[in-house]
Amino acid sequence: MDRYPPIADHGLVGDLQTAALVSSQGVVDWLASPRFDSPSIFAALLDHDRGGYLRLSPTEVETSCKQLYYPDTAVLVTRFMSTDGVGEVIDWMPPHLSRTASDRHTLMRAVRAVRGTVRFDLECRPRFDYGRATHGLDVQDHEAVFRAPGVTAYLQTTFPMERDGNDVRGSFTLNVGQEAAAVLTVCDADGPPPPPPTADGVTAQLWETAGFWQSWVHGSNYRGRWPDMVNRSAITLKLLTYAPTGAPVAAATMGLPEQVGGERNWDYRYTWVRDGSLSVRALLDLGFVEEATDFTHWLGDRLRDSAGKGGEPLQIMYRVDGEPLLSEEILGHLEGYRGSAPVRLGNAAADQLQLDIYGEALYALSEGREIATQAGYRGWKILSRNLDWLADSWDRPDEGIWETRGGRKDFTYSRVMCWAAFDRGLRLAADFRRPANTELWTKARDTVLEQVMEHGWNDEVQAYVQHYGGEPVLDASLLLMPRVGFVSPRDPSWLSTLDAMDRTLVSDSLVYRYDPAASPDGLRGSEGTFSLCTFLYVDALARAGRLRPARYTFEKMHTYANHVGLFAEEIGPTGEQLGNFPQAFTHLSLITAAGTLDEALDRQR
Repeated sequence: MDRYPPIADHGLVGDLQTAALVSSQGVVDWLASPRFDSPSIFAALLDHDRGGYLRLSPTEVETSCKQLYYPDTAVLVTRFMSTDGVGEVIDWMPPHLSRTASDRHTLMRAVRAVRGTVRFDLECRPRFDYGRATHGLDVQDHEAVFRAPGVTAYLQTTFPMERDGNDVRGSFTLNVGQEAAAVLTVCDADGPPPPPPTADGVTAQLWETAGFWQSWVHGSNYRGRWPDMVNRSAITLKLLTYAPTGAPVAAATMGLPEQVGGERNWDYRYTWVRDGSLSVRALLDLGFVEEATDFTHWLGDRLRDSAGKGGEPLQIMYRVDGEPLLSEEILGHLEGYRGSAPVRLGNAAADQLQLDIYGEALYALSEGREIATQAGYRGWKILSRNLDWLADSWDRPDEGIWETRGGRKDFTYSRVMCWAAFDRGLRLAADFRRPANTELWTKARDTVLEQVMEHGWNDEVQAYVQHYGGEPVLDASLLLMPRVGFVSPRDPSWLSTLDAMDRTLVSDSLVYRYDPAASPDGLRGSEGTFSLCTFLYVDALARAGRLRPARYTFEKMHTYANHVGLFAEEIGPTGEQLGNFPQAFTHLSLITAAGTLDEALDRQR
């Protein structure tokens, strides 16, 4: 097997509390438990030798592979084809439908011969706590029990296994029509073993899981032109959402590089206020009101938690349970994906000042109108106090949306979203007739707008630019300006900005977020185009009435998805996917771009 398969060479399975990546070679090379942000069980993507993996694939080396999802589900099929036969490994995790956090998570792997005869090999080499913890092992013919501090993993199979040092392996042959299974259950230390798997039980679990996902996605009210891509993105957002709290993580993984061999390697297994807030509109557009409501409740809890404590009301990110402590450390014992070090655990950007998050938070709360009603008077007072605080605090340099580590600046996007915060707050106060310091908010809103028009616009490039002063730098985050209503999508200044971005940030329809050479961000190396920004570009083009390039860009972007319709954070210079995988922000922006473009094309008829 490849020591480091391409990042895109994976499918995602999950149970709504954690998730695993499965390569097209049948290798589970990422799994953390019991939550997305918990220590890893398998992390071979970050270090093939020290990270751990679970492989289930044919013995014969000369096989071709094909991976796909069972339609409208998170059930992943990896098919292996050889001269002797065709075999399949089917991976899924039974979803936790309860809102209660669970310590017990199960990865099920069903194996079958579709044609001819196929011999399979199994290797299970867990490395607990990012490869830092040792483990004990007890092995019987059909069960291996791995015990590490605080965690136990049961591997149960319908075929015999044997010890291989402190790991296990097994081999078996299936003739056409025959089936086998391997079930991994991870739980707290000394948790009771699950019952041994049976053929009927595994089959029942498979169809129950498939039925759950098909029923859920068929609740979508999307009726546009790209149902396959939109549905896959919706399922991916659901897979990346921690059901007990409704908080989405930015991605399933940590440490995957934005440049292979570079240092832009971050831990994305946390909930960003920005990403989650912008997902609300996408979910509501699809009809998933419950999921949108769950996040806004989580967001409201963060505002309540900070009430009366002084300082910044919100961090930019939290753990999925709302815990604010996200100290960053270097896992120096891991070599990183293809030597991309350092591997970072935690995220120091949690301590950054990013003023735009208040605009995105108010955007979410105003989009989900029923939330304002549910929040009641006390919830409104907390929100009102936060806007009063922002009215006195918005005019400061910050680190900006891209979490640069090159010092604070007066970022235009941050000011635009502060304007959005005041604008949405005033709307909510009027719509629900709530008491508010509307004079203060109105003055702040208007002052922000005047400041951006005066200092965020650059006559030289005829565009809104990344930050005030200095060399003019374009920034794709400003593609959200028309979406939040700061400028008209057909205002001459905005059309000129789109033209400037097209000349500077767009490369064969793919969009860079900004040019690090022109605006140093405190990090070495380069990066690829940001898939999120490409979909924001589609949205802005469609709003501007530029439908032909909007549709071309959107449909071309589909060709950069991986084989099962998933996107990482970036696309590299040769079309490879880079960064943590899959990225929720990319998939939610795909959904919103599809809706905007569908609506614009329908109006054109």
